[in-house]
Amino acid sequence: MGKKGKAGPAGRFGVRYGWTIRAAVSKIETVEKKRHICPKCSLPYVKRVASGIWKCKKCGAKFAGLSYCPKKE
Repeated sequence: MGKKGKAGPAGRFGVRYGWTIRAAVSKIETVEKKRHICPKCSLPYVKRVASGIWKCKKCGAKFAGLSYCPKKE
């Protein structure tokens, strides 16, 4: 039997699409889905609404940023 590895966010693709693409998708989705700090209230409640649009759940601030993270990290 083969060695079992961690599936991660790109595990839904199985063995399809190649390792490089699955690794890139995994890295992007990890950054995109984590909690980010709000520039207005400094609390970690910012979520992605759409591509480049971010909203704080706590204070309601809506602002533009990069596609996968609110600011350059």
